[in-house]
Amino acid sequence: MTQTQPTTFPDSAARLGQAGAANYPGLDAWRSLPISQQPSWQDEGVYQASVKELSALPPLVFAGEVDVLRERLAQAAQGKAFLLQGGDCAETFDAATADRISARVRTILQMAVVLTYGASLPVIKMGRMAGQFAKPRSSNDETRDGVTLPAYRGDMVNGYDFTPESRGHDASRLVKAYHTSASTLNLIRAFTQGGFADLRLVHHWNKGFTQNPAHARYESLAAEIDRAIRFMEACGSDFEALKRTEFFASHEALLLDYERALTRIDSRTGNPYATSGHFLWIGERTRQLDSAHVDFLSRVRNPIGVKLGPTTTGDDALRLIDKLDPNREPGRLTFITRMGAENIRQKLPALVQKVTDSGAQVLWVTDPMHGNTVTSPNGYKTRRFDDVIDEVRGFFEVHQGLGTFPGGMHVEMTGDDVAECLGGADPVDEEAFLTRYESVCDPRLNHMQSLEMAFLVSGALSQASR
Repeated sequence: MTQTQPTTFPDSAARLGQAGAANYPGLDAWRSLPISQQPSWQDEGVYQASVKELSALPPLVFAGEVDVLRERLAQAAQGKAFLLQGGDCAETFDAATADRISARVRTILQMAVVLTYGASLPVIKMGRMAGQFAKPRSSNDETRDGVTLPAYRGDMVNGYDFTPESRGHDASRLVKAYHTSASTLNLIRAFTQGGFADLRLVHHWNKGFTQNPAHARYESLAAEIDRAIRFMEACGSDFEALKRTEFFASHEALLLDYERALTRIDSRTGNPYATSGHFLWIGERTRQLDSAHVDFLSRVRNPIGVKLGPTTTGDDALRLIDKLDPNREPGRLTFITRMGAENIRQKLPALVQKVTDSGAQVLWVTDPMHGNTVTSPNGYKTRRFDDVIDEVRGFFEVHQGLGTFPGGMHVEMTGDDVAECLGGADPVDEEAFLTRYESVCDPRLNHMQSLEMAFLVSGALSQASR
């Protein structure tokens, strides 16, 4: 695992941490612990000014919203709801436009409708949005044509262009990430609370997308919903609850300088909340028990996720539960498994069984994307849709065999008509990568593939909920 320092200015970091908006015991203990995947900021003055500004800015989300999400996730952990979490592998500042944000939200809403209608189960809608601007990398550097520069770590750290100026670690990007997240959240709230998410408009959500087999099936389902709604209207039902929906924001809590600066104390309870997003997760590369990431997130009240790969043991999982969820609070801890299609049926059962036998009630979610990454013959990082679906099927099969509940799905997807993952009902092939591959990091499902996945999962979820 690549180890880097939290910052090139540790003394300044400690001072700024103490001066942050949240003054609470233990919030800076992470600074003395091993840490990985952190930038080496190139200018101390810019770093100090950026963290100071972030510490004074308003929260992006509020403690009450976070508490609502924790309650919803507790329902999912108890088999009474399902979590749908989706969005970009790495958001970019340039792509934070109204059209792209609305397309992403609309795709998640469509997927949620398919899952809800098929399984008769509430679906918690969560975007990998408004904060997913930093990415862990397997190497600190990238070499092209004999030139070596720092690796691209997401727009929160540096630029994608392969130049020394772009690839320098610029702390002013932390502040730009905050403001881009704020505008994204404002738009999401407007969409989901202002009529865009009205369930009576399910047909309109398909407008603007190219026709394909998944859309035809969606139109058929939308017609059934329309008939049901007209029947309820004739019976005098109140449709207030159908006019808006809850939508939560999540990201990997990778850059602890950013997370610490945006931690606030809730005036109602006196507890610290990371206000950069509703739900934060720890990646497979940063989940070591004695690491800074685990320590910091153990001290905030947000619901927390942890990515678990195929090398995870049952004892690893139990130690993470003891650290992150010592009070065994439903909704507090989510395990997001990313095993790979070839491993899921062999590796997951022992893990789930060990946790279940301990009495802990975590939410189990599948990430079928990250364990199935391959390189195409023409050199593109990609995933095969069939492998992604096979891992999802394996996830449901394991839980069905153990009598436990498969509580959610975490996917990298977009609302755009990109070509980054191979296959699907209207197949994407390697040639399409040449003109429609847009991701700056990992390959994503496009809108049609996302909708197709929702239909495939819907049947399995219906069986699981019964």
